[in-house]
Amino acid sequence: MPHSNLDDLVAFLGVVRERSFTRAAAKLGVSQSALSHTIRRLETKLGIRLLMRTTRSVSPTEAGERLLERLGPHFEQIGTELDNLTELRDKPAGTIRITTGEHAAHAVLWPALAKFLPHYPDIKVEVIVEYGLTDIVAQRYDAGVRLGEQVAKDMIAVRIGPDMRMSVVGAPSYFAQRSPPKKPQDLTTHNCINLRLPTRGGLYAWELEKGRRQLHVRVDGQLVFNNIALRLNAALEGLGIAFLPEDAVQPYLAQGRLKRVLEDWCPAFPGYHLYYPGRRQSSPAFGLLVEALRYRAAAS
Repeated sequence: MPHSNLDDLVAFLGVVRERSFTRAAAKLGVSQSALSHTIRRLETKLGIRLLMRTTRSVSPTEAGERLLERLGPHFEQIGTELDNLTELRDKPAGTIRITTGEHAAHAVLWPALAKFLPHYPDIKVEVIVEYGLTDIVAQRYDAGVRLGEQVAKDMIAVRIGPDMRMSVVGAPSYFAQRSPPKKPQDLTTHNCINLRLPTRGGLYAWELEKGRRQLHVRVDGQLVFNNIALRLNAALEGLGIAFLPEDAVQPYLAQGRLKRVLEDWCPAFPGYHLYYPGRRQSSPAFGLLVEALRYRAAAS
């Protein structure tokens, strides 16, 4: 239906409900003469009179009454839905979809969400754990979580975690049978627990760095996994050396269940960032979640 026809119907409904051209014109924000012209145009298009006009009142004809009964509820429903959309804009509500890696989900997202969501029962958050570098625009995510160095330059990035370090670890039972590696090249003679990344088409090369020296060491071993939990369990069982986030292994280092090696080859690097397109229209719900996730370093 042409837009002008919709405008004509809105004008008709306004006059019938107000029973006055003057009051309806004021409510619609048009002049009384313009409103009268609109109603005459609608009646001409339909070929039938819709309103009975007297000097004191306006009332619908039989045809006008029928049009009101048929169309009135639909326009009221449309108005209600538009009001609901405005309410979504003005209050924290709606669904937010985030793609993230396993470690970020456990170490950063979950602690923040556990505190945030009870205060906003109308906000829903969908977290999808993936190892691939997902195109959040193509996959219709609201945001993604990556390490700071992996965020594309055309994205808005908000730091949500502290700097990170990786750890090369093995169980004491493993090192009881093999000498701990002294340098990265020694890893090639050890039974290492590998990680497979779908987007890289193969096994992850351990990224080690000391000063200006940066090495990507390809290791070998009996086990390959695509998550942290299984690699950690395998290391705890003494089945090999694993390359894992420092915070994931810290409790086991403190308990003496794991031993760290090559620590001087594992410097700190930029931690996790929430990223999203700069053109994204920020809703109150999304804005609140960003602030809840935003990393604030503890005061020294």
